[in-house]
Amino acid sequence: QVQLMESGGGLVQPGGSLRLSCTTSGFTLRNYNIGWFRQAPGKEREGVSCSTSSGGKTYYADSVKGRFAISRDNVKNTVYLQMNSLKPEDTAIYYCAADPTYYGLIPVQYNYWGQGTQVTVSS
Repeated sequence: QVQLMESGGGLVQPGGSLRLSCTTSGFTLRNYNIGWFRQAPGKEREGVSCSTSSGGKTYYADSVKGRFAISRDNVKNTVYLQMNSLKPEDTAIYYCAADPTYYGLIPVQYNYWGQGTQVTVSS
């Protein structure tokens, strides 16, 4: 059974940092592309970052470029999202998603999703 579980969310002050983890099971992570997405209240789910299966290629939304970094440890079956210089507008539920063929930031293209972790940036 394919499972993805996000962790590491929480409350952080503006300018602070968080590292999200996406722990996977039930499939071979090294064969899957991974995307990170977020959804704020009343807004559509938006793509944040994605990584190819090997981690050799990554992409970031303009809104997070230079502040967020995606990485993966295929041995530990875990993908990370390091978030620095956080802003109040980064507040959202963050999701990781996996797909064996699709690489990009269109949510409906991903087959497997985690349940999400809340990130709140506030003073």
